[in-house]
Amino acid sequence: HVQLVESGGGLAQAGGSLRLSCAVSGRTAGNFAMGWFRQAPGKEREFVASISRNGISPDYADFVKGRFTISRDNGENTVALRMNDLKDEDTAVYYCAARLDLRLRRAAREVDYWGQGTQVTVSS
Repeated sequence: HVQLVESGGGLAQAGGSLRLSCAVSGRTAGNFAMGWFRQAPGKEREFVASISRNGISPDYADFVKGRFTISRDNGENTVALRMNDLKDEDTAVYYCAARLDLRLRRAAREVDYWGQGTQVTVSS
């Protein structure tokens, strides 16, 4: 039974930073391409970032390029999202995502497993 558990959300000021972490259990994280999606109130869930199973090919949504960094530690079964220069529009519930494949594309329908989500609130 695969579980993804996020941590690290919370309140940050505009221009500040947060680091989200996702712990994978039930199966070795190295079997999965991993990623992050987010969902703001009244909006659809959207792709934020992903990293391939071997950690070589990160992919970012245009609105986070240069500000967010995704990383993974297969030995620790974790994936992280470092978020810098946060903006009000980054406020959302952030979901860890996993796909049993080499890469995770940007479509939510391709995700095999979801975490429960962690709230990120940015205030100016």
